[in-house]
Amino acid sequence: MASTLVIDGHPDDRSLTAELSRRYVAAHGDARLLALRDLDFDPHLRFGYRQRMTLEPDLVEAKAALHEASNVVIAAPLWWGGVPAVLKGFFDRALLPQQEYRYSPAGLPIGLVGANRGRLLLLADTPWFFTPITGVPAQTQVVRNTMKLVGIRSVRTHRMLGVKTAPPARIEGWLDRAAALGERDAVHDRNGAPRVPAVAH
Repeated sequence: MASTLVIDGHPDDRSLTAELSRRYVAAHGDARLLALRDLDFDPHLRFGYRQRMTLEPDLVEAKAALHEASNVVIAAPLWWGGVPAVLKGFFDRALLPQQEYRYSPAGLPIGLVGANRGRLLLLADTPWFFTPITGVPAQTQVVRNTMKLVGIRSVRTHRMLGVKTAPPARIEGWLDRAAALGERDAVHDRNGAPRVPAVAH
């Protein structure tokens, strides 16, 4: 199985987010691409955590891929300060207590996903000079409150800002950067430390 899992969280396969994901995977050579728009699942957590919903086969397979990966890459645009509904719905449905995380007796979360490392490729139309004013809440949501919470230990963020007004040369530079990251992670996957076993629960 691929040791790197790339989760494309954009609903449109013609998007720059989707193309960045494909460039990364192509350059890596042995990464698995999980385009959430292609999965058949209900993104709504209809009962909250009061009652479990039956997992669709696509979610079962996606969760297995997540637990097998030593490197998890998430690519997503920044919309209204957060991430697209399909990605948030995937988090809600696929990341479950006692499966991807649990709580200690003191109430602290303990991650059960054994990936050693991860990346967030975050795109936004917002120019870089606005970020001190607006902040980047999606980065906090995905990295600190999701990836690290479920146990992905070391996460690096790569922000591509001002997408709407970016000239073609800058966009091509971002695509080249995604490819370079894929090549670098492929070397690490071949030579790096194995994934860390999930915490027993």
